[in-house]
Amino acid sequence: MLDKSPITAVKTRRRLPNQRWQIYSQKTELAQHLTKATNLSPLINQLLINRGIETPEQAQAFLESESLNLPSPLEEFPDLPISLELLQSCITCKEKIAICGDYDADGMTSTALLLRSLRWLGAEVNYAIPSRMHEGYGINKRIVEEFHSEGVKLILTVDNGISAFEPIARAKELGVKVIVTDHHDIPQQLPPANAILNPKLLPESSLYRGVAGVGVAYILAISLAQQLDQANSGIIKPMLELFTLGTIADLAPLTGVNRRWVKRGLQQLPKSKLPGVQALIQVSGVQARGDRGSGIGERLINNQQPTTNNQQPKSLKPEDIGFRLGPRINAIGRIGDPQIVIELLTTDDMGIALERAMQCEGINQHRQQMCEEIEQEAIAIVETLHAKSLHQDRVLVVVQPNWHHGVIGIVASRLVERYGVPVFIATYEDDNLIRGSARGIPEFHVFAALEYCQNLLGKFGGHKAAGGFSLPAENLAALRSRLVEFANQCLEIQHLKPLLKIDAQANLNQINQELYQQLNALEPCGIDNPDPVFWTPNVQVIEQQTVGKGHIKLTCAETINDRQFKIKAIAWRWRDYFPLPTRIDIAYKLRENYFNGNTTIELELVGVRLPNQSHQLFVSCATPLKASFEYNQRLYTCGIYHNGSSPELRIKNPEGKVLAVQQGQGIGLLGINREDAKEVDIFQPQYDSIIQAALKALESSK
Repeated sequence: MLDKSPITAVKTRRRLPNQRWQIYSQKTELAQHLTKATNLSPLINQLLINRGIETPEQAQAFLESESLNLPSPLEEFPDLPISLELLQSCITCKEKIAICGDYDADGMTSTALLLRSLRWLGAEVNYAIPSRMHEGYGINKRIVEEFHSEGVKLILTVDNGISAFEPIARAKELGVKVIVTDHHDIPQQLPPANAILNPKLLPESSLYRGVAGVGVAYILAISLAQQLDQANSGIIKPMLELFTLGTIADLAPLTGVNRRWVKRGLQQLPKSKLPGVQALIQVSGVQARGDRGSGIGERLINNQQPTTNNQQPKSLKPEDIGFRLGPRINAIGRIGDPQIVIELLTTDDMGIALERAMQCEGINQHRQQMCEEIEQEAIAIVETLHAKSLHQDRVLVVVQPNWHHGVIGIVASRLVERYGVPVFIATYEDDNLIRGSARGIPEFHVFAALEYCQNLLGKFGGHKAAGGFSLPAENLAALRSRLVEFANQCLEIQHLKPLLKIDAQANLNQINQELYQQLNALEPCGIDNPDPVFWTPNVQVIEQQTVGKGHIKLTCAETINDRQFKIKAIAWRWRDYFPLPTRIDIAYKLRENYFNGNTTIELELVGVRLPNQSHQLFVSCATPLKASFEYNQRLYTCGIYHNGSSPELRIKNPEGKVLAVQQGQGIGLLGINREDAKEVDIFQPQYDSIIQAALKALESSK
């Protein structure tokens, strides 16, 4: 028998995602009650309940968004009438209008939307977007003065301007009128614009409250077209498509009017007449996709090029934009020239559109490579310098020269996912100036943290979840200390794991086409209406391999009433967790996969953990406890012993070799003595089976 000293040699214990699971309370009776109103299964009704929908009336409003009683924008936005008057006057008098946009997907789609609509309506209109690297976000005095020198009479800001007091005051001095269209938080002092359209100025109950910058632009464009009696499908459909692209790419909430309009837009996009949208769909591979999933991941995993076919999907899904179209637009704003996207979305020439779409494709690939390189460098820095102090600091500050400012925000999000703490990541603009991005966790308010450090910073801005900042290089050490101080005031140790919200438990035999089709009732899913996440306990991983750029492709199995149910799954960017234990609890989203003419439902893993109950029966047993049992016609002895602070199960074979399993461990020790014992994965079938036999024998001997 092995000696009774504590196991201290578990150096290669398998690493799993660092997560805390929050599983919604299951309201079975209420879910059953809603079935009469929704004609959906109780499992789907539970998803509605998790989203705050608990009455038949609320369910109808959610499931049938076209039934919403939508007030006129003219009634909701006080400055919309004056905005329409100013624009109509410029169009009638042939006065120049200029748009000042932004370099993210929301700002670029907003700019393209207003350029297209105003030109359609007869306006003389041009645009400018400030340089991300040299000027930063928002309209500035240089742009205002340039517009004035070009004879511009009216400036339209899109996705910016609400905080631009000085530039807009300068426009007023020069006699240039300004309409601000924005959706960012309201500052203490509003700019002196002629009109301001911002949903944050509306009551929180307003159905328009959640529109992004492109949503404000869409409302303005459609309202103007209606006023000029030009509101036909020739203008409305293209505007709806651009609205949908920008809204999803900007992570706007899919509630209120966004839910209604995005649902329409997703149905319209596959039939788009805009050359730029057609080209973007084609080069991104979405053209070959059906509803949700479509096998694109399978083709990418196997390094195959997406194929095209003549069968267009009935409707795109938000993830088609969020993971395929949106990143190609956003990549331009991060490391390219926004003019590429504006030309892509405003041209009527298919040749130009394809050329610009291919530029988006190439720049996005370069962006992906940059992100990967910076992420690996950042991880190396954290593991070397900060890993041991993360629980004490409760915030991560990573600064390195020669990183591209346009992509470090993406890397910050990945570090939050990996380490579970707020991340402030930055790079040197020059020897004296640092500029960075921040991403938070639910219990940490990024903008409040930046305000707490404001005397150390130059420019800064943001909201609860994300922000941007700059500071003199000499203040870096002080900033790190101040952020640690702030983090320790608002975060507890238990907060320092990424939060995974799980809707409901499902067995693998429930995962079928019928369930998937019922899930479509919740679409479009996104912010404030997330993709449903299910979990299944104690599944067996019977196949797994790494594929593509660090993904894990696997087959999971669950035995129910002596019948085994199998399903394929993918875990994106989980190479650090390979190989997964052979017994795990899994949390996942459902994806429909079209590949080689076959349609299947597959799992997209978002979380795994060691099973809570498997191999844990001995925890509740009084110790010591001993038993004998026969397994494969051989006689074994087993017992539960105190080993330090944790119970330990030991199983001895006829040759004297012992398997020792400590409470809560996925790794056991196997050998004649502890010094020479080897570590084994106790979830491997050969060990799993004998452990189950031992536990059964111990239970019988109690």
